[in-house]
Amino acid sequence: MQSMNTTHNPSPKTDLAVTHVLAQLLERLEHSAVPVGAEQYRSVVEHLVHEFNDVEPGADLGRLLDAYPAAAEVYENLNYQHAGLCRSALDTALAAEVSAREAIARAMRYTEPKKDKADGQS
Repeated sequence: MQSMNTTHNPSPKTDLAVTHVLAQLLERLEHSAVPVGAEQYRSVVEHLVHEFNDVEPGADLGRLLDAYPAAAEVYENLNYQHAGLCRSALDTALAAEVSAREAIARAMRYTEPKKDKADGQS
């Protein structure tokens, strides 16, 4: 007989069939030529998140994420606190960072007060 304080930690799932179907569906929604309802999109993402919480990390999951970029983005965002943008291509991530720095520098130049020669300042 188990005590009431015993918690059952199920082992991670190794069968990725459901995860695969959801990743495939999300990819279709992402590239749909027809507008997709927000509730439908949200439902697929929520189910995929639930699956990601239960699946075992490893090579099989890595291959699935490589095949479905939209699902990989969801997975990466779920694990951002632990690994950052670990699945993003380094070149893409670096280019995004450089662009952001340039945009911040431009914005800072536009917000600096202009010195007026008529006021005796140079």
